[in-house]
Amino acid sequence: MYPRAEKRFVLTNRITIIVLFLVIAAGGIVRSTGSGMGCPDWPKCFNRIIPPTDVSQLPEGYEQQYIDGRAKKNQRFAKIVEFFGHPEMADKIRHDQSILAHEEFNAAKTWTEYVNRLVGVAAGFCLLFSAIFSFTYLKTKPSIVVWSVLNVFVVVLQAWLGSIVVSTNLMPWIITVHMLLALLIVAISIYTFYQATTLRNKTILSNQHVKGIKALAFVSLVLMVVQVVFGTEVRETIDHLSSQLIARQEWVANLGDSFSVHRVLAYVSLGLTVILFFLVRSRFSSLTLQSKYAWIVIVLIGIQMLSGIVLARFNVPAFAQTTHLVVASLLFGAQYYLMLLMTKLQR
Repeated sequence: MYPRAEKRFVLTNRITIIVLFLVIAAGGIVRSTGSGMGCPDWPKCFNRIIPPTDVSQLPEGYEQQYIDGRAKKNQRFAKIVEFFGHPEMADKIRHDQSILAHEEFNAAKTWTEYVNRLVGVAAGFCLLFSAIFSFTYLKTKPSIVVWSVLNVFVVVLQAWLGSIVVSTNLMPWIITVHMLLALLIVAISIYTFYQATTLRNKTILSNQHVKGIKALAFVSLVLMVVQVVFGTEVRETIDHLSSQLIARQEWVANLGDSFSVHRVLAYVSLGLTVILFFLVRSRFSSLTLQSKYAWIVIVLIGIQMLSGIVLARFNVPAFAQTTHLVVASLLFGAQYYLMLLMTKLQR
């Protein structure tokens, strides 16, 4: 069905999507274990290709050295933030001394963060190869080339932002942007996969009028992104409560408005997804991709709701935090692909 060169791109693109979700999973583990500052520098870890396993292996005077380096990087970043019209935020980056707080060496956290970076590097290479292999579509489907190449630049931006996450000591709003940018990279990869597969196999597209269903899928997807933003705000509040040494049993009671909005939107999202599921099931055969992905979405949102209940009822256990984040990213990807599959076949 596919020429050899196109088959190579589709396979690489599929692997890239899988690896991108692994990156998000690794990032979730880093967050839930508090390992974000396991490596105080970037891209190396304690200025080593292979990070240390014991405090005796640390460079002499490394604490002040890395604090000074992060301070210089933050000054440069503050200028960028100020340039884009956020002087208050820039001022905080320049003068908030808590950003430069030193964290004691912990081998487990260091290696958790290091593995996260290795998976990120693997994703970067996958995106690079996808971009290179995409040139086979230069004449037949140039948009695939444009988006694949653009994704390489986006992942470079993401890598730079990762260094800022470290230098600003996990500043909350930067983590939120970091997460949203990760979802953008996933979305672009899914889109190029969709474009490549439908170029040769148009039968997977809808053969009927489904504008209403596609609009509902779009609304559900936008709500999912809003949920991610509120979810990261909730996570930021949890980090603050933890840093204030407030007992884990009291976290949920002190989460505030972000948690309330996040919970209400979760039920709205569930309702929309259930409606979407029945609409798709009523219009498409059970053998179609549309029907299969409707099932995937409904199962994922069920797991997501369950993990949210576990978080709220059992004092925010770490495994549920990671599960909640990973399933949210998978749900975003599945919803986005389902929306794309609602495109009507042009005859």
